[in-house]
Amino acid sequence: MATSRHAARAKRANPRRRAAALIAVLAVAGIAVVAAVVIPPLTAAGRPAPPSTPAPPRATAAPPPPALTSAEQLLSATEDPGACAVTFQLDINPPDPLLVTQGQLYGALPIPRRDGAVFAGWYPTAADAAAHAASARINGSKLATCTDRQRTLFGAWMAPDDVAAEDTAVPILMYHQFTTNPEGEDDWLRLNYAYIGDFQAHMDYIAAGGFYLPTWDELSAFIDGVLYLPARSVIITDDDAHHTWLELAAPIIESKGLLTTSFVITKFRSEPAPNPYVLQRSHTHDMHEAGGNGQGRIVNWSAAEIAADLETSAQILGAKEVVAYPFGHYNDTAKEGLRQAGFDLARTIEQGYVRPGTDKLALPCIRINYGMTVDDLRQLID
Repeated sequence: MATSRHAARAKRANPRRRAAALIAVLAVAGIAVVAAVVIPPLTAAGRPAPPSTPAPPRATAAPPPPALTSAEQLLSATEDPGACAVTFQLDINPPDPLLVTQGQLYGALPIPRRDGAVFAGWYPTAADAAAHAASARINGSKLATCTDRQRTLFGAWMAPDDVAAEDTAVPILMYHQFTTNPEGEDDWLRLNYAYIGDFQAHMDYIAAGGFYLPTWDELSAFIDGVLYLPARSVIITDDDAHHTWLELAAPIIESKGLLTTSFVITKFRSEPAPNPYVLQRSHTHDMHEAGGNGQGRIVNWSAAEIAADLETSAQILGAKEVVAYPFGHYNDTAKEGLRQAGFDLARTIEQGYVRPGTDKLALPCIRINYGMTVDDLRQLID
């Protein structure tokens, strides 16, 4: 009976005590204890606690996405599938990135200004910028291209004395009508008609000769003395937007990729430009007519009337920038009308070259007459 009570107490004994007793017996018996006995924790009732469930791993917050660059912000805000963000590298105060459209002209790129230095343009590489490589220089005469919707252009400066030593003088070529007849046209405007074969040779020479084609905003900055233009710079223009210009000459311009300005009388033409390389600018709206004294209306009308006419022309063309005076006629009132309308530049028919300091509202030109060969052109623009 005592044995039974002892056995019952042993069954109710604390598991920890039973485990300790077992270890003691084994030790006495000479059996080595090779592993520790794990004693589970007990509940308040003295029973082993159920195994605990491991806590789930603590969630780690995802790092915030990197901030968009200025160029990426521009791209994120446009729906233009051909958009390209151009970033500018310059040692001091680089301009903000600019959106352009691939396959279209770059247009007006920034022209930084800095005391004691002359800006030397934008280039595709830092090496080109350091060398002032005119053949590589990028401006609004080029079609925009980029990789993965972005492009970087590198700027450079020149010392004013070095720019002065170049002594650049820019010719503005002035064409009018065109003919397929090598003998020319037999009428009173005969000299206005360039033989299309001569025009082709002229454009071939300019395209192959490494000439730089400034935009009008660049010419304005060049006149101010804040932008360097290479010695072999030339601007190509056509007056009147005659049908022979559109049919014969403009396709040659496109095939050669040469920036050209067509001065349009918007009373007679309001259609878009014939190709991407043709800038359509004002030859006035309704002032290509004789006034009361036999000269052009632009030297007979008031400044306010002139400004109103030019505003109409600008609305049709979508640009102001530069005017070609009808018949080359102008005076101080005409200049005031241009200023009131917000135009910066005007081209005359006076022979000469554009240099720093030239009157912006009286730009000279190089008139191209019938019979002028590529050799004649070479002597005028080289």
